[in-house]
Amino acid sequence: MPPTVTILQPRLRLDDPHDCTDANDVLAVFDAIFDGLVRYGRIGGFVSGLANEWQVSADARHWTFTLREGLTFHDGSPCDAQAVCLSLRRMARPDKGHTLGAPGVWHQYLGDAVIEATDRLTVQIHLSKPIADLLDILVYGYVVSPSALDRYESGDTTLPVGTGPYRVTDVVEGQEIRLQRFDGWHGVAPANDSICFKLEPDAAKRLALLQSGKAQVANSLDFRASKALEDDGGFTRIVSLVPVAIIYLFNAARGPLADPRIRKALNLAVDRQTLIANVVHGAAQPLTGFVSPVHFGSMLPTDAGPDLETARRLIVEAGYADGLVIEVDCPTRLPDEAAALTAAVAEQLSAIGVSLNVHLHEDREAYAHRVRLSKVRDMCVFDSSPLSTFRVLAEKIDARVEGSWWLGFHNGEVETLLDEARRTTDVAAREDIYRQAYQKLQADPAWFYLYNPLRVTGLSGSRPNWRMRSDGVLDVTALPAFGLRESQL
Repeated sequence: MPPTVTILQPRLRLDDPHDCTDANDVLAVFDAIFDGLVRYGRIGGFVSGLANEWQVSADARHWTFTLREGLTFHDGSPCDAQAVCLSLRRMARPDKGHTLGAPGVWHQYLGDAVIEATDRLTVQIHLSKPIADLLDILVYGYVVSPSALDRYESGDTTLPVGTGPYRVTDVVEGQEIRLQRFDGWHGVAPANDSICFKLEPDAAKRLALLQSGKAQVANSLDFRASKALEDDGGFTRIVSLVPVAIIYLFNAARGPLADPRIRKALNLAVDRQTLIANVVHGAAQPLTGFVSPVHFGSMLPTDAGPDLETARRLIVEAGYADGLVIEVDCPTRLPDEAAALTAAVAEQLSAIGVSLNVHLHEDREAYAHRVRLSKVRDMCVFDSSPLSTFRVLAEKIDARVEGSWWLGFHNGEVETLLDEARRTTDVAAREDIYRQAYQKLQADPAWFYLYNPLRVTGLSGSRPNWRMRSDGVLDVTALPAFGLRESQL
């Protein structure tokens, strides 16, 4: 029997697939078990999932998806258009799509949509407003067997039944999830017959287990310690960009950061490279815009280093020639380096006469609720995680929506561009619109832009051509075939 491939992760959960998450470890498990109508491509964009083709109307309001013939769930039942619609309607409910601090994420896009099966293989989605980027939402529209929905409604998430490349065979709750390759999957068969996601919170132990041959894949390794893998030809160390933006949200509704000159000054004053070196030991890439360089319509970082002269001039023009004190809310985790980061930022901002008064928060979930309710002082440490330029603009920057993470920022020109993008179905034209929005949000920053983390993944064996998927999620269908190392024999 072929060996089981062990994949070590710092977090391991079997959540409800219709609740919104951007946690890469959770999504790796979801993508192994479930399909949506589309999937992320290995080098970006979207590829066929359950649907082998789709069309959108010229006004971006009416979408038609044609399913593959012969789709089946892991329980042997057929996956047809009715089954797909059941999952999409459940995903669209206001009580679903819940993420940390923000309920009904998917409801805001699909809540008033008409989702219908017009025949056995055709799903139609009729939107009340144009969404040319609907695939950004539907890639998370995981389709669950109707036989499993009652269990999910009761809160039991331990027996998932999807159509994905692997089916669950055993779950040791909170410890490991064992899966077997599903021969009925529509895609190219994964190279490995069976895999096991295993929890190991300690990064040093993940590295040691990989090096000993007791695991074949180890995710989120320590950036510095994992360099030992480069000295051993029996392993591969992959460093990949995480599209999560580590930022400070500005309270632009009131206080000093309502003034765009102060927002601009802070972004000009910070030395991102020094922050990255001192706070996360090199495990990040400078972020100079509101989304990462792998986001649709973004641009490569243009971090020329701090411009203290311009930053000081803006502070003086804003009326703070004698100094400015900014009140900062800071969690103690997520990001885990938040307190150290804030101390380092404070040291740098002192050069332009700005000081930070820091208020620490230990309860991370309560902290997220405070931010959602706009109970923020002048600014707060946060992250922005959706891999969707459309979603970031719609949920966090559009003043007309006042989304969960919107804190008073308003730029009418950016909102006009968002409206144009919503109805532009031509991909190249829409990308250019987002690029214009990106440039405007560099000139008038919505947030304090800092960095995108880098994640290290270790693989057993020499794999010079293997790369992490561009969304930062481990795609188990892309893993190479693993054999037993001598230490396992």
